[in-house]
Amino acid sequence: MKKDLPENIVEDVAIAVVLISESPGVKNWTVYLVNLKNQLINNVLISSKGYGEKDGKQVKTSVLRHFLGDINAASCSAIEAIDPEVFGLTNEYWLSYYIDGVIYDKKFIFLPESIVDENLIRIPLVNMPGVMIK
Repeated sequence: MKKDLPENIVEDVAIAVVLISESPGVKNWTVYLVNLKNQLINNVLISSKGYGEKDGKQVKTSVLRHFLGDINAASCSAIEAIDPEVFGLTNEYWLSYYIDGVIYDKKFIFLPESIVDENLIRIPLVNMPGVMIK
């Protein structure tokens, strides 16, 4: 059954956790969808959740769903603000979209403590520092 489904590979689409502003003691982060394709992606839907262990207890965040609509070629769109308190958890983003009526989906997982200064790069199209998974 599953072997009969087409393997629609997600390429040139990324999720990035971006540092949008910084003041002494406070960093503001936002999660972005980055469409590096040369074509429009339609009906973009993203679900996000966090899970893991904090202070010796299992923790789960609420599952949030975001409908972004259509994302133009070579553009980006903010998904949600993210609190640095959850950087110690696994942060998961499940992306689904259509191109020419064909559905694509992919899970992007930011592991605990992967969103740190040492991993920051300049995020394409957003042009700010952040951590990106492609």
